[in-house]
Amino acid sequence: MPPSTLALPLVHAPAGFPSPAEDYIDQRLDLAEHLVRNPPSTYFLRVQGDSMRGAGIHSGDLLVVDRSVEPRPGHVVVAAVDGELTVKRLKRLGRGLALAPENPDYPHVPLDGERGVEIWGVALHVIHSLTPGGSRWTSR
Repeated sequence: MPPSTLALPLVHAPAGFPSPAEDYIDQRLDLAEHLVRNPPSTYFLRVQGDSMRGAGIHSGDLLVVDRSVEPRPGHVVVAAVDGELTVKRLKRLGRGLALAPENPDYPHVPLDGERGVEIWGVALHVIHSLTPGGSRWTSR
């Protein structure tokens, strides 16, 4: 992956008491370099829906997904279930595995071979906007 053309200042700020230091800028940061460890197998996915809100993943968030990571129980994965993409946590369910939502309003999807399920990758990072209405820039 070519380096991003937008390297941004990396600023440190304590989440506790403010630092008396005046020099906050430490270095420049390329977000792709920070978030993507295997560029050929990485893609970004925009989340739709609220089935993962308990995991801090909300509708409109961006996920950084790596197809080269071996999915394991506990990972948040992107899967195609009967041809439709979904984001769920891979969990042990009895002796088998299931795609588990992080919202009690949604059912688990057992991976028992009865449904066509294909794991498309493991979500490694979530980019979550702190402004109402999502992460899209609006002009002022």
